[in-house]
Amino acid sequence: MTTENRLVRLATYVAVAVAIILVLIKLYAWLRTGSASILASLLDSTVDILASLIILYAVMISQAPADKEHRFGHGKAEPLASLAQSAFIAGSAVYLILYAIESLWMYSALQQVNIGLWVMGLSLVLTTVLVIFQYYAIQKTKSTAIQSDALHYVSDILTTGLVILGLLFSQLQWLDPILAILIALWIMRSAYSIGRDSVNQLMDGEIDDDMRAQIIQIILATPKVQGFNDLRTYRAGPNCFVQFDLELDDQLTLFESHAISEHVVNNLKATFANLDVMVHQEPVSFRHDADHHQWGTA
Repeated sequence: MTTENRLVRLATYVAVAVAIILVLIKLYAWLRTGSASILASLLDSTVDILASLIILYAVMISQAPADKEHRFGHGKAEPLASLAQSAFIAGSAVYLILYAIESLWMYSALQQVNIGLWVMGLSLVLTTVLVIFQYYAIQKTKSTAIQSDALHYVSDILTTGLVILGLLFSQLQWLDPILAILIALWIMRSAYSIGRDSVNQLMDGEIDDDMRAQIIQIILATPKVQGFNDLRTYRAGPNCFVQFDLELDDQLTLFESHAISEHVVNNLKATFANLDVMVHQEPVSFRHDADHHQWGTA
């Protein structure tokens, strides 16, 4: 198992552990205060546990090597799990909105507000530390699953701040359910963002422009490469797939062409982890002007 894969798994383990702790302490705070916004945060954290467990399972599947039935690996398990996560998140947000609307009509005064403030303050610290660690893991691994999980926990930081605000001004009877509705709308926004990115990967969307530009630079910087065309890319969880036609001098032998192609592939894999490269050698005289790149024109 690579260092990157170990880091992804560690990030999922930590997320599950933190989610369980958050649910337990928020349940205690809600039972003591009766706050609708704390309940909103509690339900969100409950969904986090289920989502994080799904992500954990998906990460384990996605890191499995390619086999007879899955020649391109199992990387799409990550965006598939992220899509399921977005559905869970959206469902919890709808429930929160309905509960908050009911609370507006059937208001009861909050109890033991200080307990709620202490618990939500602890939740804010735990969630912030988790997000910092997750973004470190994302920077090192480019994991889609961890990225979607981190996005959700970033929204948790905002919602926790809103809950604390509602508790501080608990004398305003309408504020607590209104904040619960705002939290739910923010959660729905996160669900949309996660779902959109997941669908893009499942539909084999192109990788980001920065990585694509780096790939082009590496290809064209390789000696004896005269250009390339038909560059296609997509990401599947931790894995990226790249294919293109490499334009070489017409007079090169098959052995020489193969050696140059291997040089290009090795340079790309040395720069990007979990990269799968497919190269087709093509005589430069067959150049396709519609999608052609050469040194100085990329």
